[in-house]
Amino acid sequence: MFVDLTQYLWIMWLSIVVLFVIVELLTLEFTFLMLAAGSLIGGLGANLLGLEWWAQIGAAAALSALLLFTIRPLLLKTLHKGADLTPSNLDALYGMTARVTRDFIDGDGMVKLANGETWTSRAAPGLMLREGDRVTVRAVHGSIVEVDSPPLTPPTAPAAP
Repeated sequence: MFVDLTQYLWIMWLSIVVLFVIVELLTLEFTFLMLAAGSLIGGLGANLLGLEWWAQIGAAAALSALLLFTIRPLLLKTLHKGADLTPSNLDALYGMTARVTRDFIDGDGMVKLANGETWTSRAAPGLMLREGDRVTVRAVHGSIVEVDSPPLTPPTAPAAP
């Protein structure tokens, strides 16, 4: 009277694979691609070999974990191999040197960055800055850069005769 649903598990495995591939196309992180491959090879493969449902799930989980921790890092490393790691936009401002163009009054003033842009700025607490002082950008808050005095460079040792 009851239908044995285990004979239709292959449909479930194919549905899971299609679902994981669709999610992977939306995320592009190779995580769901590894889960799809584990489900396809481990789950559906175990089903075609006639293994029990719990063995199919175990094979899919084990193969997915193996792929996630071995193949995925290699794929990500290859994908990002030629990436340009040069900071741009606001990220390029952090640590940039600047020269004070207007004295700081109550912690607010103006600086001209090394890239030629003039920004409204705020000094770190307790820092007194005058026109011509050198500073570095510590943070960016909207259209205001927070500046701090540049770190002192250690004196270089004299060259040996």
